[in-house]
Amino acid sequence: MKPDALVVGAGVIGLTSAVRLLEHGWRVRLWSADDPRRLTSAVAAALWYPYRIAPAERVHRWARATYERYLHLAGDPSTGVRLASATELWRTTPSELWADPLFADVPRHPAPSRPPYTGALRLRLPVAETPRHLPWLWRRFYALGGRFERRWVAHLEEALAAAELVVLAAGLGAGALVGDATLVPVRGQVVRVANPGLEEVWLDLDPPEPGAVTYVVPRRDDVVLGGTAEEGRADTTADPAQTAAIRARCAALEPRLAAAPMLGVEVGLRPVRPAVRLEAEDHGGTRLVHNYGHGGAGWTVAWGSADEVVALALR
Repeated sequence: MKPDALVVGAGVIGLTSAVRLLEHGWRVRLWSADDPRRLTSAVAAALWYPYRIAPAERVHRWARATYERYLHLAGDPSTGVRLASATELWRTTPSELWADPLFADVPRHPAPSRPPYTGALRLRLPVAETPRHLPWLWRRFYALGGRFERRWVAHLEEALAAAELVVLAAGLGAGALVGDATLVPVRGQVVRVANPGLEEVWLDLDPPEPGAVTYVVPRRDDVVLGGTAEEGRADTTADPAQTAAIRARCAALEPRLAAAPMLGVEVGLRPVRPAVRLEAEDHGGTRLVHNYGHGGAGWTVAWGSADEVVALALR
């Protein structure tokens, strides 16, 4: 008889954890108090790039495993994963990310830059187009026998009593369940516009002012423009001034965006802590695996984190 697992949280971290457990022979239920279509994972541009997440050694290992999974998925158009040309720009020094030998084979080469930037790098990075990839993930979950239930968990004991393995992947919601005061929201606002024929991703993660990052992520039906990174701000109401600022910064990188019709503005809260909590505890006859605090890189490390969940479940 297959062992029972319960995953609490239906964002990309919870959903990939559930899929990997199903692939390894577990019977899996997934609980979420919220509509999965309204979670932060659905708002994200979902470009593979480690951002606002630590510790680097573990993160890079998870990111590498996820990168390899995306390379595989990109071979099937139905998954909504593709490889995109991306230009990363910087004002001071380039990202230390690319010095890691784990990413030595990620395609890249120097690219022309322009003021106010001092350097640029052309990369080839995976993008998970969430309007297409999230439905694919859910189809995979159900095809493997997973069961989903809209359910609010008020106390961790409710989950611990429901299965022999519990994976806590509730993002910001995990903080209240386990009393983790180190978990804080980092607010991210994005703007979606009609795609005027763009294919190139643009990245400026070296902003001159706090609380702002700039990125342009074209998708099949739109372009995601970002963004903000406001630590400790938990409201999800769109800010019109930020919308205008985001559009202006992105149009400075790609002028064709200036006249692109706006399709929507969305806000998500990144679950950030000093380090991702991915570890196991035993509670009587139940094994609890914490898997939360992935900051702005849930899509970047999801499959690698899920692999570690499976390993922890079997110990």
